[in-house]
Amino acid sequence: MSTWTPDSWRAKPISQVPAYPDAAALAEAERQLATFPPLVFAGEARDLKSKLASVARGEAFLLQGGDCAESFAEHGADHIRDFFRVFLQMAVVLTHGASKPVVKVGRVAGQFAKPRSSDTEVIDGVELPSYRGDIINAIDFNEASRVPDPDRMLQAYRQSAATLNLLRAFSMGGYAELTRIHDWTVGFMKGSNWYPRYEEVARKIDDAITFMAALGLNPDNTPALRQTSFFTSHEALLLGYEEALTRRDSISNDWYATSGHMLWIGDRTRQPDSAHVEYFAGIKNPIGIKCGPTLSNEDLLRLLDRLNPTDEAGRITLIARFGSDKINDHLPRLIETVQRAGRTVVWCSDPMHGNTIKASTGFKTRPFDRVLSEVKSFFDVHREMGTYAGGVHIEMTGDDVTECVGGVSAVTEATLADRYNTYCDPRLNASQALELAFLVSEEVHAQKPPRQRLAAGE
Repeated sequence: MSTWTPDSWRAKPISQVPAYPDAAALAEAERQLATFPPLVFAGEARDLKSKLASVARGEAFLLQGGDCAESFAEHGADHIRDFFRVFLQMAVVLTHGASKPVVKVGRVAGQFAKPRSSDTEVIDGVELPSYRGDIINAIDFNEASRVPDPDRMLQAYRQSAATLNLLRAFSMGGYAELTRIHDWTVGFMKGSNWYPRYEEVARKIDDAITFMAALGLNPDNTPALRQTSFFTSHEALLLGYEEALTRRDSISNDWYATSGHMLWIGDRTRQPDSAHVEYFAGIKNPIGIKCGPTLSNEDLLRLLDRLNPTDEAGRITLIARFGSDKINDHLPRLIETVQRAGRTVVWCSDPMHGNTIKASTGFKTRPFDRVLSEVKSFFDVHREMGTYAGGVHIEMTGDDVTECVGGVSAVTEATLADRYNTYCDPRLNASQALELAFLVSEEVHAQKPPRQRLAAGE
């Protein structure tokens, strides 16, 4: 690592990069970014790493979720607030049902770049460069919009800063106070079948708060009742942007990515000798690795050796994304590989990306029953192998969208077009996200932390 620098990735093979036509404009945008203040701070990233170490020990649970791809057009206070309050609802359901702390990490304030299966796309016989996220080009299908524009990185930075500012205000300024638990429900969700179940959880929390108040504990003197820790994350795909926001911490003298608290490497860019892995090897943030069916046991060990040679707890989260029909074929072998090597990781389920299909109406969608099935299998496999299922990673929104079919919201293929608003992949709507949270809370409650299994001689 003595040879690592924030730009050493440039000497490595790289994939999923846009072809900017103006190299000078790109260099100028990156130069400006390098002068901007950090979006997050090293101490916050260390705090998240410590909390993830608790997850690895089976003492907490990771909830990670948010937009598939943030957009410049869909940036407003109401949109951010609705996402945050549904996220709070999910976290409360998990905390109450699982009886353990929930580490809250959003896919937000930086989730702008998207990997694509092809460099181009064809519509009505016209072939243009693929849309790669608002930080790179525009979604409009015309030649001018699809040209990569480096100034979009500056706009993404400013939007991320504004989003972070509002999220910090929500999480620390009283909006997340547990006495407001009934206020977090989005209006359109009150007619859902799960709503009485959520109200029952809220009533029990109200009773607990009343009891604590009788003991002299209230939001004014107990910060845990008034505020919450909330962290941000995104896929670090656009390395020029990440390099410009990589800063040396004045306390530890270590390098940190200051674009988000936690970054992850995608399933398409995790080659052990690639530019993306080279960049991640030098930053001290907690990091995720997306693990799909093509990840070999050998490459997983190479990645762990490269990215976490000292086996630091909380450093690595393995985000399993196989598909409901493939998880039982691949997850057990990866768990066994990690177990045999004696490595410390957080195991997290991404039940979204492996369950994408094309509906008969032409829309890309994700059947909710397949999402639930993969989550259930994720917990079943860990239960059978004596390991801890530590988290879920989902694409979701607080809006009343119709993008994933199924669930109590009863989205069908025929109604997908009603409110299909995603810029890339289909997201769970608020009702589906909360329905998933109830299932996960039951599964987390049923599993034992690793140390309890050892004590029981299992």
